[in-house]
Amino acid sequence: MSATSIPQSAEHNPLIPAQAERILLVVAGVFLTINTLALVLRGAAGRDWLPLLIWVICATAGHWWLNRRFPWRDPLLFPLAMFLGGWGIVIIERLAPLFAERQMIWLVVGVVALGIVTAVPQLLRLLRDYRYTLLLIGLALLLATIIFGTNPSGQASAPQLWLGFDTIFFQPSEVLKIILVVFLASYLAEQYPMLRALQTPTGRRNAGLSPRIIGPMLLMWGLSVVVLIWQRDLGTATLFFIVFLLLLYVASGFTWLLVGGALLIVAAGVVAYALFDVVQLRVDIWLNPWIDADNRAFQIVQSLFAFAQGSVFGQGIGGGSPGYIPVVHSDFVFAAIAEEWGLLGVIAMLTSIAVLVARGMRTAARLNRRAYLSLLAAGLSLLIGVQSLLITGGVLKLIPLTGVTLPFMSYGGSSLVANFIIVGLLLRLSTEDVDRGA
Repeated sequence: MSATSIPQSAEHNPLIPAQAERILLVVAGVFLTINTLALVLRGAAGRDWLPLLIWVICATAGHWWLNRRFPWRDPLLFPLAMFLGGWGIVIIERLAPLFAERQMIWLVVGVVALGIVTAVPQLLRLLRDYRYTLLLIGLALLLATIIFGTNPSGQASAPQLWLGFDTIFFQPSEVLKIILVVFLASYLAEQYPMLRALQTPTGRRNAGLSPRIIGPMLLMWGLSVVVLIWQRDLGTATLFFIVFLLLLYVASGFTWLLVGGALLIVAAGVVAYALFDVVQLRVDIWLNPWIDADNRAFQIVQSLFAFAQGSVFGQGIGGGSPGYIPVVHSDFVFAAIAEEWGLLGVIAMLTSIAVLVARGMRTAARLNRRAYLSLLAAGLSLLIGVQSLLITGGVLKLIPLTGVTLPFMSYGGSSLVANFIIVGLLLRLSTEDVDRGA
């Protein structure tokens, strides 16, 4: 079903979204059943049918709840999120069964979080009204990670990006990215009349001197540099700044912001390359991985081999050898899809993410008369889209590897729950009865 397949008149009939969503969930369930059956027959599934059973329960419960809460919602968002999340669990069960159990738990938590986001009355208005409080909480989490951060692997040399206790860990940057989008959408909505006034011939002459534009851009650039320097987290820093730049461009329409922001990214990258070994390594293996293919570039080289092996139709479900790629269930799950599902699987996955992002941007366009809601929908959609481009481009060696997760599909509880929260907010924004006064 395409992004424009639901007629506008049909959106006023609550049965139409429910039926469309139900059909898409059934299609996703059939796809996951075939995949699970293939893995069981090959003896490659650790818990056989348990992941599929949990997925069915989550999909049914989520569908039932959304029918009660938001009958006029966008019918594509929840099925696409469940399809990608379920496919991710099938892949993790195939590649790293010990991690699949945790991912199943996080799927349940993610669907519950989506339900909570769609249940709280006037949530969007509350997020706007308490944006400074949320920003302080986000910055406090970032500071706590810098001071008390750890790594689940226990390696002191690895990036310390998690907070946790015992065997439970979460990555605060996943929460922070949503908080930043909420804050920026609210801030830019307040500045929206001024930003539009600057597009007039008179205002355009002073646009470059406006501290209301330059100030936030430098502030976000500074925050991204802090993340890069103290946490050595190239992916999160890049994601923060690119999403902010695009959101500022959506609000203002000034192309020079993109050019100036790109120059700031390049400047930060040059400094990071000179100061940090991890950044230097990622740039070096991006430029030429073959000179160190058995050592430092082993991961990206094996990823390229996986893409070559997959060809158009793939090696078959459970028929490839993606396990040769280190940490394939997390950073390089895209390569596993390419090897076993081939180009067709890659297209299906990328199309699903693209449609999800497009539906979010469609919601933003529909809300263009309500600046805060429109910018919030655009920012949340861009989070998923930019993060997907960063990791898929890195795995394909089109850009330096950033280390972010592939939304919904990579192993990682914090990422999965955060993405379901984003979908919950987009579902809320897609309804006709969006929070009044927000």
